[in-house]
Amino acid sequence: MRIFENLNNCAIPRRAAVIAALAFGVAAMPLASLAAPAHGIAMYGEPALEPGFAHLPYADPDAPEGGSIRLAEPGGFDSLKPWVLKGNAAWGVGVHVAESLMIRSIDEPFTLYGLLAETVETAPDRAWVEFTLRPEARFSDGSPVTVEDVMWSYETLGTEGHPRYHGAWSRVASMEQTGERSIRFTFSEIDRELPLLMGLRPILKKAQWEGKDFAESSLEAPIGSGAYVIDRVDAGRSVTFRRNPDYWGKDLPVTQGLYNFDTIRYDYFGDANAMFEAFKAGEVTLWRELSAQRWATEFDFPAAARGEIVKTEIPNERPSGIMGLLMNTRNPIFADWRVRQAMIEMFNFRFINQTLNGGADPRIASYFSNSTLGMGEGAATGRVRELLEPFAADLPPGTLEGYVLPEGTERAMDRGAVRRALALMDEAGWWVQDGQMRNADGQPFAFEILLNQSGTAMRTSSETQQIVNIFIEALRPLGVTPRVTLLDSAQFIERTNNYQFDMTWYERGLSLSPGNEQRLYWGANGVTEPGTRNWMGMASPAAEAMIDTMLASEEAEDFTAAVQALDRILTAGRYVIPVSFSPVSRLAHAADLKFPEETPIYGDWPGFLPETWWQEAN
Repeated sequence: MRIFENLNNCAIPRRAAVIAALAFGVAAMPLASLAAPAHGIAMYGEPALEPGFAHLPYADPDAPEGGSIRLAEPGGFDSLKPWVLKGNAAWGVGVHVAESLMIRSIDEPFTLYGLLAETVETAPDRAWVEFTLRPEARFSDGSPVTVEDVMWSYETLGTEGHPRYHGAWSRVASMEQTGERSIRFTFSEIDRELPLLMGLRPILKKAQWEGKDFAESSLEAPIGSGAYVIDRVDAGRSVTFRRNPDYWGKDLPVTQGLYNFDTIRYDYFGDANAMFEAFKAGEVTLWRELSAQRWATEFDFPAAARGEIVKTEIPNERPSGIMGLLMNTRNPIFADWRVRQAMIEMFNFRFINQTLNGGADPRIASYFSNSTLGMGEGAATGRVRELLEPFAADLPPGTLEGYVLPEGTERAMDRGAVRRALALMDEAGWWVQDGQMRNADGQPFAFEILLNQSGTAMRTSSETQQIVNIFIEALRPLGVTPRVTLLDSAQFIERTNNYQFDMTWYERGLSLSPGNEQRLYWGANGVTEPGTRNWMGMASPAAEAMIDTMLASEEAEDFTAAVQALDRILTAGRYVIPVSFSPVSRLAHAADLKFPEETPIYGDWPGFLPETWWQEAN
């Protein structure tokens, strides 16, 4: 199962003051203005780890090496190329095989330390950034990682790769080799995050892809510089990564205690039930449980009773992100915020959460809830209000005044919600005629709910279908009966990449350091450009302005205010009907799988699991 987020008897040495200082870049510190090559770079302030550090704080340098871990993924794959839009790439290739110039510490909001790059240097205003490669950096075939490989990778990804790479590349005014092992990027605009983004692009081997159409999907095993190579591939069913004994970076401080397994295998299954049965049978050695109710009641199977499987909870302090049913405003019926609010009213979260989850997990209140970047309660004040007021006339109600999701009831039907929804639909030009919701032209209010029959990273297909089934029943008093379409992963990706849906299940994890990726999520270009995460089709000048402010901010307080303002715009936009989230990750795993006592503020994001874990010898 894909590990994106969030300890059996695990110590959590976290204090609120420490987290606040990290999350806001230590506002009292002067902004880093690197005038000389350095070992790392932070979005605000200085990197927490000084030059000469021994290892990342959440890695155990004494962790034993060897053994294996077997993980499960839903659906299938038809590509080993996660850097392009086409195809459904196997999970893990981009994580285990390819490396970037720098590596992110997941114990800091946004700080990078040198990986392929020995040093990083940037102008005080970050108008340019320069990286110097480590002389010992090698691809898995033994060939050196060169400046030519770096330059080819950046230009190719920026022009032929997945759209997520295009935005930052479009703001590179020039790229030039400045020394035998050095490369400089000069930007066309000032954006404090761009130097960091340049440090995170995957570096690929130019010679492997010359003469080939890079934009095409492929099952050719890519050559990377990472700690693992692709060992075995059963197309669509499994992919196994083998630790490279000659990995060039095994003695670097940033890799100490990482990459401990000899093999990492991902098996693909048709649905979550098959995945769970494989876990219970020992064919998969780690399982992420998303339901608090099942966590409490369904882990008494024989292997667990014998102690071969243990349960672990790992907390995190990152934003909740957003998850739920998304409405595509490209469809005219969802273009009106009143219609979207009516759908939110009819989604009786309290009943659904109690029925399916025992009411254990809280609801997502906003995109950045569960963090200091969240919009908070009540009306916007101070700098947040100042940022929003120029757009007040075009913002939906609740953006400035404060927006709260309906509470719902413990009964299946919330009569108050039905009354409010009918009134909203009437205002938007829809009312019930002969038992069916129609407009003045007699057009029925009809839409399709598109679902992935293999499930998602955060919800199984059966869970989403249960949620949708209850929602459909709740819509009947409105004279609305959506149709549900289940697709396999490849078909689902194809349709969502091209925004060919009315309503669908949506998941978007968010970090403590939102930046340029927010354009990919909510930018107006995504209304027509395929492959972005702007599935809702929002085109908001206010949101674009908040992203601009975030990226230009030189003070942590101004950055935070811009994120909180963006959170208000997104939440009051009523694009997603949010469900619950868990502030802890629930992991059941083989008893011989271990991890460090120190856990990062991001919880078990990639970089912690499986990177820091190990298998204990019997």
